[in-house]
Amino acid sequence: MEGRKTQKSQVRILGIDDASFTFGEDKTKAVGVVVRCPGYVEGVMMSDITIDGLDSTDAVIRMVNRSRYKRQLKLIVIDGAALGGFNVVDIKRIHSDTGIAVATITRYKPDFSEIEKALRSHFDDWEYRLKLMKASEIHEFDTENKPVYVSFAGIEYDDLKELLANATLRGALPEAIRLAHLIGAAFVKGESHGRA
Repeated sequence: MEGRKTQKSQVRILGIDDASFTFGEDKTKAVGVVVRCPGYVEGVMMSDITIDGLDSTDAVIRMVNRSRYKRQLKLIVIDGAALGGFNVVDIKRIHSDTGIAVATITRYKPDFSEIEKALRSHFDDWEYRLKLMKASEIHEFDTENKPVYVSFAGIEYDDLKELLANATLRGALPEAIRLAHLIGAAFVKGESHGRA
């Protein structure tokens, strides 16, 4: 039993967040950090994404498929359902095109009525973006702090819950996402700040 726990705690996950940006800019970076659980950083990768575009799914797929870490990854975990504003990720397609389980995670339960209002006011294709956001069921996961809200593809609920617990050192989010956030902020602003 102890050997099983050790093996699970040594799995590698890729945490992805976007780099800091301001609206009005065209591009930002999707930042990925490969962590061997619970917190040993093995690699960092980046890919360009369009702010409020529709290329985040392709950017994540490219990032993963060209990576030397791909064969070792057990999970891709993304901070929220979109990168670079409302550049919504399609976790089912990321899973099918990489063969790796994918989850999005957020501290706050999505308010789809508010999201719909925001999408309607900014995008002609708002229905497509909203449909993509709602394509996977959202589950509440308890943590040592507050709950987090997770959608996933290519993995079972209990396996994901155990992986996320092993990947989280402090707080509610996996260490890989926390690090991706810090690196993304520093890449743009020269110094990291805030929390994922």
